[in-house]
Amino acid sequence: MPDSYPQFSHIEPDAKALTLRRLRQLSRVLDKAITIPGTEFSVGLDPIIGLLPVGGDVLGLIFSAYIILEAARLNTPKATLGRMILNIIIDSLVGSLPVAGDLFDFAWKANEYNIKLLEEHLKSPRSTQKADTWFVVFVLFSLLLIGIVLITIPVILISALWRILTGA
Repeated sequence: MPDSYPQFSHIEPDAKALTLRRLRQLSRVLDKAITIPGTEFSVGLDPIIGLLPVGGDVLGLIFSAYIILEAARLNTPKATLGRMILNIIIDSLVGSLPVAGDLFDFAWKANEYNIKLLEEHLKSPRSTQKADTWFVVFVLFSLLLIGIVLITIPVILISALWRILTGA
């Protein structure tokens, strides 16, 4: 089977290590940057930026999508990418709910889970089917749609709340 990504067909092992290190750092910043003193619990920027109305969850989605795109560039199989995408979908959609979603964001570490999935693949790559270009395009399109939903949900909730409060 020909390589699905001819431009990435000869990624050097050192480049994979550098990419993985960069993705680990990004994941740590997003999910575990600050450890709460006296506990083993840590929090990252993802739940904090998720507190920003409307755009915070979209920004978190963009950072998470970058990890998936890099994983696809490293020829991660479709099955693994699918699991990674599911982690982001759960994080983004549940995280977009007011208050409960923000609390969920502090506990659900989607980026950390995705890095573990990527590391598993890189440690023991199997002869599974690699993601093709159309699959990556589909992933990007799907994440764009999720971003639109993440903007739409708070707008609808805010406008409904406004109508209730103003009696309109």
